[in-house]
Order: sequence, then structure tokens, then C-alpha cells
Amino acid sequence: MLGITRVLLVAASMIPVASMAQTPAPPGAHVYIIWPNDGERIKGGFWCRFGLRNMGVSRAGDSTPGVGHHHLMVDVNAPLDPNERIPSDKNHLHFGGGQTEVRLELPPGEHTLQLVLGDAEHRLFNPPIVSRKIRITIVGGAQQAETTPVVRAALSATPGSRQRAQ
Repeated sequence: MLGITRVLLVAASMIPVASMAQTPAPPGAHVYIIWPNDGERIKGGFWCRFGLRNMGVSRAGDSTPGVGHHHLMVDVNAPLDPNERIPSDKNHLHFGGGQTEVRLELPPGEHTLQLVLGDAEHRLFNPPIVSRKIRITIVGGAQQAETTPVVRAALSATPGSRQRAQ
């Protein structure tokens, strides 16, 4: 058992420190939600549109300097750990194909939305590129039992290619 532990420690020490470091954010990089607006009251499903300045949008895994991909946080209050990958679950929606908008269907009630830009490895940039959190209210029919956000479609203006934002 001691031999296995030593082998693991030696192997771990060979991982380049740079591979664990955060990717530097370009100066002036800014991510934001184009629509919906903060405080919006929405009936039914809606398109959430993502904005980005001073960087490009690309697919996950693209390590070209100055590009990243979107993650949409839905009803997330806990801060993200800069030493961990951005989660991908029902509240942390991942857009690794370079998508810049998504059609969401949320249950009636109040919700929060926030964009986070991830690097090639789904990690936060340094400093983190995070939009301000907005609050929206979904109005309409009776309360639904399902509380999971439903993604109906996620589109990219030019799938599979890098897009430079202005």
C-alpha cells in the first residue's frame, strides 16, 4: 500500500502547475445578459441572449487566447470555487458548443440568472468574468411540480467556429 501511495505522489508532482492555474482574462473582458432584463416579468418560455465584450466565444476545449464559452447559472446562490471546474447540472447550464442564446422554460415564480465565462477546461478566468445577477419572474398558469430548468434549444450564430464579440 505504501508503494502505491508513493507512486501516486510522484505522479501528482509531475502534473505541470500551469495546467492547474486559471487562464488570465483579457483586459476589459465583460459578459452580460442581453435579454431578459433585470426585473422582467415573462409569460412562458423565453430566449435568454448572452453578450460578451473584448473576447471571443468558442467551443469548450479551444485554448486559443482570448476566447471562452458561456455557462448560465439559474437560481444559484453559492459562489463558484476558482480552483474547481464550473459545475454542469440542472442549475449550472453549460454551453460548450459556443452557443450565445438559449430558449428556457422555467416554472412560474421568481428566478435568478447569471452568466459565467469558462475557459477551455470549464474553469473560471482570472479574474473571473461574471455578469451581474438578474432577477426575473415567470408568470402564468398554476405552479408546476417540476422545478428543473428546461432547455428547449441552444443556438450559436456559426456553430463550430470561433466568434469574436465586439
